[in-house]
Amino acid sequence: MENKQSYFGEVKSAFKTLALGMKVTMKEYFTPKSTEQYPENRKTTLHVAKRHRGRLVFKRDENENYKCTACTMCEKACPNGTIKILSEMVTNEETGRKKKQLLDYEYDLGDCMFCELCVNACNFDAIEFTNDFENAVFDRSKLVLHLDKEIYKGGSLPNLIEGGADWEVGTFNTKKK
Repeated sequence: MENKQSYFGEVKSAFKTLALGMKVTMKEYFTPKSTEQYPENRKTTLHVAKRHRGRLVFKRDENENYKCTACTMCEKACPNGTIKILSEMVTNEETGRKKKQLLDYEYDLGDCMFCELCVNACNFDAIEFTNDFENAVFDRSKLVLHLDKEIYKGGSLPNLIEGGADWEVGTFNTKKK
């Protein structure tokens, strides 16, 4: 007789636990959901935070010149070898002084973990992360970028660098084109 009561007590406890779990599940199931309609809304209502780290680019002045001096501080700060810098010593004919000159700044976007240690290590404010996040490609070799040779003119979406569409706290961007 004692085993029967123990058995039915366990069954009752199991149903009680199941009902509690189902209560939570049903509450969540009937709560209204809202999602970003990506990629349908990517040109109209998509918002990306300005401080989102999407990819590394060189900062350039109005003449498209970069500030990088090939000091290799960013390369040394990178924990997984994403950045590879090639440079050579060049003698200035006027002064006779030797100076490092950048030959190639290779950045592997596929290996980058977006830690921003390279940006923090740069003493010349020559590199920065942009919020351009659409970097998907079929060939992994296309993720190896040469930042000294490319001139980054902004993201793949309108106004992406400024954050894209306006963001309002408490609302969701669910509109389509």
